[in-house]
Amino acid sequence: MSERPTSGRVLIYSHDTFGLGHLRRCRAIAHALVERYSNLSVLILSGSPIVGSFDFRTRVDFVRIPGVIKLRNGEYTALNLHLDIDEILSMRASLIRHTAEIYQPDLFIVDKEPLGLRGEVRETLELLKGRGVPLVLGLRDVMDEPALLAPEWERKKVLPALENLYDELWVYGLPQICDPLEGIDMPGPVRDKMVYTGYLHRTVPPAVPHGPGLPDEPYILVTPGGGGDGEALIDWVLRAYESDPGIPYRAVLVFGPFMQPDLQAEFLARADALPNVEATAFEARIERLMQGAVGVVAMGGYNTFCEILSFDKKALIVPREVPRREQTIRAARAQELGLVSVLMDDGVRDAAAMAAALRRLPWQAPPSSVVVPGLLGGLESVNRLSARYLPASVSAPSLGPSQPPCAPERQMAAGDAA
Repeated sequence: MSERPTSGRVLIYSHDTFGLGHLRRCRAIAHALVERYSNLSVLILSGSPIVGSFDFRTRVDFVRIPGVIKLRNGEYTALNLHLDIDEILSMRASLIRHTAEIYQPDLFIVDKEPLGLRGEVRETLELLKGRGVPLVLGLRDVMDEPALLAPEWERKKVLPALENLYDELWVYGLPQICDPLEGIDMPGPVRDKMVYTGYLHRTVPPAVPHGPGLPDEPYILVTPGGGGDGEALIDWVLRAYESDPGIPYRAVLVFGPFMQPDLQAEFLARADALPNVEATAFEARIERLMQGAVGVVAMGGYNTFCEILSFDKKALIVPREVPRREQTIRAARAQELGLVSVLMDDGVRDAAAMAAALRRLPWQAPPSSVVVPGLLGGLESVNRLSARYLPASVSAPSLGPSQPPCAPERQMAAGDAA
């Protein structure tokens, strides 16, 4: 094995079978790390088919592993290649392992799936553990309701990995808002590994020369995230504008790259027929649109929630309830705290109910009206937590534009949690 250079290296795994959530979270963490540490490189392993559509900062790069998608019956299949799923998974596992062998990271961060898709990261975890590389599992604030998550983790044999392989579990949230492992019979030593970082603060990327500008009139941004399951939200908002032309603010709809092309075409045609609605399929710099909006309508995935908090936007959340209740749980808790308002999808999707919610949205209180200490300290916490595992030669010249320092919270003992 060749001698390691003195610069620091972080490897991040993001399985990315569907949507944008994992990739965007990992990208935000990678950018914060290289911004803070001038002698650090970050490599992201991603299965996202659109990873190349995003800009990456200097010293951040990605390895695109073959994509898979999850079918409605819960099974996986190859996204593009005419190979069976076992061949694809074997190929992905090999690429992950060999990348880790050559890259020789100082720290390995795994996003959400403790053993990766169908266990594809287990060999890499064991390899790096044997070399003394620190292993971290990064968890969003909500995973799923315990009744569903507990049997899933038991089936995947997750607990032994958390006990024997991982050094820490970083929760990108706060315990007073959500505990991602609530209701799971978690051994004390595993609970002791949990560190709450706060939510991941987002910033607005620089404008691209000759890129699309913002609308001239005040507008409400409507975004279902990746869009693969966002057709109900888009249809509901369109029907509200179709039935109530007097809604005072125009709507800007961003469908998401994973919405089916026939649905996109249908929605674009309906939007074109409305004078106060405009639509686009995908916007890689959606942060700019969000910053300029008077309000946001969204399904409430993790990244969108972080952006709503970061840009202090009045938000209406319309969460999904299947296949996971993650968005519903997050939305309900955020509404209890006064951070957002919520409109549940009852299957009927009354146009008048949505129109009324859109009329109220610009007048509701912004998230900043609620004081939650450490709410957006996640990236700064991740920077400090990572520093313990990086070579001494990695420098930190400045804090950069990230949120002010906020100490991460260790998991409180059972019975002590707020």
